[in-house]
Amino acid sequence: MFCYQCEQADRSGPIPGCSLIRGTCGKDETTSALQDLLIYQLKGVADYAAHARSVGAGDDEAAGFLAFAMFTTLTNVNFSQTRFVEFIRQADQYKTRLKESYEEAALKSGSKPEVLSGPAEFTPAATTEGLEEQAASLGILAGIDEVGPDVIGLRALNLYGLKGICAYIHHAEVMGYTDSGIYKDLEDALVYLGTDPSDIEDLLEHALGLGRTNLAVLDMLNRANSGSFGTPSPTTVRTTPVKGHAVLISGHDFPGLKALLEQTEGTGINVYTHGEMLPAHGYPELRKYPHLVGNYGGAWQDQQTDFANFPGPIIMTSNCMIEPRQAYKHHIYTNGPVGWPGVRHIADHDFSEVIRAALALPGYVSTEEAKEIPVGFGHDAVLQLSDEVLDAVHSGRLKRIFVMGGCDGASPGRNYFRDYAEAVPDDALILTMGCAKYRFNDLNFGELNLSGNVDVPRLLDVGQCNDSYSAVRIAMALADALGCEVNDLPLTMVLSWFEQKAVAVLLTLLALGIRNINLGPTLPAFLTPAAIDIVVERFGLHLIGDDPLSDLNNAMAGAAS
Repeated sequence: MFCYQCEQADRSGPIPGCSLIRGTCGKDETTSALQDLLIYQLKGVADYAAHARSVGAGDDEAAGFLAFAMFTTLTNVNFSQTRFVEFIRQADQYKTRLKESYEEAALKSGSKPEVLSGPAEFTPAATTEGLEEQAASLGILAGIDEVGPDVIGLRALNLYGLKGICAYIHHAEVMGYTDSGIYKDLEDALVYLGTDPSDIEDLLEHALGLGRTNLAVLDMLNRANSGSFGTPSPTTVRTTPVKGHAVLISGHDFPGLKALLEQTEGTGINVYTHGEMLPAHGYPELRKYPHLVGNYGGAWQDQQTDFANFPGPIIMTSNCMIEPRQAYKHHIYTNGPVGWPGVRHIADHDFSEVIRAALALPGYVSTEEAKEIPVGFGHDAVLQLSDEVLDAVHSGRLKRIFVMGGCDGASPGRNYFRDYAEAVPDDALILTMGCAKYRFNDLNFGELNLSGNVDVPRLLDVGQCNDSYSAVRIAMALADALGCEVNDLPLTMVLSWFEQKAVAVLLTLLALGIRNINLGPTLPAFLTPAAIDIVVERFGLHLIGDDPLSDLNNAMAGAAS
């Protein structure tokens, strides 16, 4: 096992009560229990939602709640007991509404409504203590004595993949992009999990189905981002301070950043992005604001140090939050699905309180020498160079493309990715996305001449973790142009595994038939060694080792690393 915080590992099987397996790392026992209960309650909501949809009474607004509530249960998102109690009560209200809609629509269609059981008939207790007692037998490890740890692990693979999908659904939804077909898939997946499935083959097939759903979600999110903020294009981002008042915004919520930029315009406040907000600078409708001056800090796991040294207020917008230190707890705010006890929460995008705090805090007293990193190499930008890339492949100037991304963690063993990237030869490109890029995006990789006078940075920042979609689009287009399969390209995927969004992305890659993915350095605690062996053999995964140079040499030789 390993913990998302400490990543201490052994491979002995699921640990009863382990907060990682429950997806509740860093949360106290009561909050963890409430999260378990919320997930169970959402399965019941989904059951009535799916039945209502089957008789023409689909409720997309309720489905949006399902996605949002599931999002709050991701690791490092919401740690507030009060918020989880509120979500459980809201879920009960939605279930009542959907039950009435289903029964009314069924009767109108001339059919007798079914009497649903299991999670659909669950009634939450009136007190927090009662809710905690109800949750005791309803968590991820329920039934482990009957079905065994392998089945529990594969159920978790489906659940955590679905959680990641829900996060991406919500990211698109806040920009006004929804899809009833995707909502149906969400409802059906929760209903399936509510039946406590135990057939391993069936669980694997459903996991691949989730991967296909996530591909549709990533496509929708890509259209939402580009439709709202323009098509990303290459640019450079300052990583050193500019004199003046400052606000830092982290997470993934581009609409939140846009609202902050609009509200701080003309105030003398400079806005800095952090973590997975870095790719925002590639979008023309965001970078047009001159007071979006740069990116500050590194990946999520460094935030306690980074935030303590930032001279202004901080906004956490979606996920990747860890316990705030006292040094900055009084000037950090949460927004959207994020929550922490004692931290002020902004329910919408009204940042007036944050602006007042920024003006009251000193900000940066001087401007440091400019340092910059490149971003904005989405699939549109890279595919504009497809002819040059193909020419470079044919001529031998470009030997290989490495896709290095995913969700990062705090373990020193993850220096593997920096060592690997540093050793990538000069005649290869690195495409990167997700917060894993912070392991190596401070390095100067120089440029590669593709054709004639066309030089490109050897490190191409494709974007956020959801922009793995862009990497897939690039790979598929190159394979089509070369008349081969993606698996035959001179391409190596080296992915850092961390949280539930990474599960969703991996399931999408597997659903597309992409094999020989290099994954690690630690694998999820919810999968037993036997379950890992099943997944590795079925999908041709490769678990990365302790020697990045050996793995890299195998990749350059065209061998499976």
